[in-house]
Amino acid sequence: MTNPPGDIELILRLVLAALLGAGVGLEREIHGHPAGLRTHLLVSVGSAIFTVLSFRGFEGLGSAPVDPTRIAAQVVSGIGFLGAGAILKDGFTIRGLTTAASLWSVAALGMAAAVGAIWLALAGTTIVLISLWPLHPIADRLEGRRSSTSTIRVVVNDLPSIGRVREALEAGGLEVGGIHSRRQGSGQYDVEVTIRRAAAPQLYAALGTLSGLAGVVVGSVEQAQ
Repeated sequence: MTNPPGDIELILRLVLAALLGAGVGLEREIHGHPAGLRTHLLVSVGSAIFTVLSFRGFEGLGSAPVDPTRIAAQVVSGIGFLGAGAILKDGFTIRGLTTAASLWSVAALGMAAAVGAIWLALAGTTIVLISLWPLHPIADRLEGRRSSTSTIRVVVNDLPSIGRVREALEAGGLEVGGIHSRRQGSGQYDVEVTIRRAAAPQLYAALGTLSGLAGVVVGSVEQAQ
């Protein structure tokens, strides 16, 4: 039977959790994401502390058996609320999903460090960093090869008109990759529609269709090179 870790060892595990969380957070900080170095560090350390408490904090407090996995399980589910705060919705665009996933992963790294699974924590940190940094330009390059994109800009009077714009484009055989909208001071909306794999004749035919929609003013079109 192995001896329980001493206080010094537990402190070193917390320091390791802090370093691992800071490493992931630094990558998010460099790339300007809403949850950066301090947030990831705190999530990792907090998860580690909760994990240590789950198997050390309730020793000798009663005769009832203590389940050390209960607090850890609550960390896994509770971190979802913090991750949800990193997800931002701007018009029809969703941002922050990767940062939310990195927060969830950092919580797992902190828990691994807390229970002494050092190699697991280090390997997990390496995989997370590779997925966030080196794989990002590769994913962008693959996406660029898979489909070129063009952008159509219009101004609409209300939100339902955005749906009509999309329906008109899809009826013309265009593949809508995304829609980003921003409200003007006048109550109208600037809308950018991303179109995938569209030839020039299709784009200009779509502009003619959009010009005939009530409450829609066509601005410009940028065709992919």
